[in-house]
Amino acid sequence: MPLLRVDGAVAGYGEMQVLRGVDLSVEEGEIVSIVGPNGAGKSTVMKLIFGLLKPWEGSVTFAGRDVSGMAPERLVRLGLSYVPQVDNVFPNLSVEENLDMGGYIRSGSLAEQKERVYELFPRLAERRKQRAGKMSGGERQMVAMGRALMLDPRLLLLDEPSAGLAPLLVDMIFDKIIEVNGTGVAVLMVEQNAKKSLALAHRGYVLATGQNQVDGPGRDLLENPEVARLYLGG
Repeated sequence: MPLLRVDGAVAGYGEMQVLRGVDLSVEEGEIVSIVGPNGAGKSTVMKLIFGLLKPWEGSVTFAGRDVSGMAPERLVRLGLSYVPQVDNVFPNLSVEENLDMGGYIRSGSLAEQKERVYELFPRLAERRKQRAGKMSGGERQMVAMGRALMLDPRLLLLDEPSAGLAPLLVDMIFDKIIEVNGTGVAVLMVEQNAKKSLALAHRGYVLATGQNQVDGPGRDLLENPEVARLYLGG
């Protein structure tokens, strides 16, 4: 059974339907990327998985348990962490304080998990006393990812991790995603940089108008001329 499974998800905001029957799955240890044009419903899928939206139809299963519409504070205890695209750090708190906030539900000392995060993100160790709001966009993204990892999740949800970053910082963030995955954490990400995200993903899903269009190994999607023409800008 997959670690995460979304079956026939239909959802939206108010009376506006966004998702029209989305299916996807993530296996243990995988990187899976969701790509597609603006308005495809990519971020809505992430909110649905993390309990910020309730499905009108369909289901979300995590670690063999139906978690459809379950509150985020319960989901994090099951091993699911989420990094939203915006407002993903506490700007007035230091790096270390942000990490402490990330581990707020852990019992006992946070020191060991914090050191693991600092090993993944040495830049954060160097700047542990600096306020997150004074850091660069790439550094703030590392703080957000590090805070999400403080709960030692089985699955990390990333919504547009490279949004607004300079090209060199984009490469750095993708390298860090690979490193995080190398520790055994599965990753599901929505990403505007479709080519880069599919190049590193084990599998990918292309969404459009709230529906699955095509899915498969990331590199197969990159090499599919129809997918490239319609969804990857070339």
